[in-house]
Amino acid sequence: MQSDNAITNPTRTTMKKYAPYLLLALFALLLWDVVSDGMYVNIDGEQIDGPFGFLVGMLLAGGGTLLGLVITLFVGVVLAVVFASLGVVLLGGLALGMVAIGLVVSPLLLPLLLPLALVWYFVSRARKERVAKASAAV
Repeated sequence: MQSDNAITNPTRTTMKKYAPYLLLALFALLLWDVVSDGMYVNIDGEQIDGPFGFLVGMLLAGGGTLLGLVITLFVGVVLAVVFASLGVVLLGGLALGMVAIGLVVSPLLLPLLLPLALVWYFVSRARKERVAKASAAV
């Protein structure tokens, strides 16, 4: 029975489609009236009130928020570039400091390097003798 009514009366299906949008629009108008009741904007001494004042106030507030967002983004990019370059300078300074510390400490490491050089010399001499014996035997 219900499907017959929908087929014969196409306005009923159209109203079912648009009713939620109409209710949403009416709710938005009601909310606008409640919120914008006492709002006014003062531009150069001229007071704009009512729904138009609410609209102008919201537009200017949104523009200020958008401007603040763009400025914050720009400052973030500038700080990222500055801190990245400071990081490169810091890494270069650390590398230079490590080289300087190595140069300062190297004479102090000489007593440790002398026994190491002697061991290296004796091992290489023994290896040369072994290679010379092996080549003489062949």
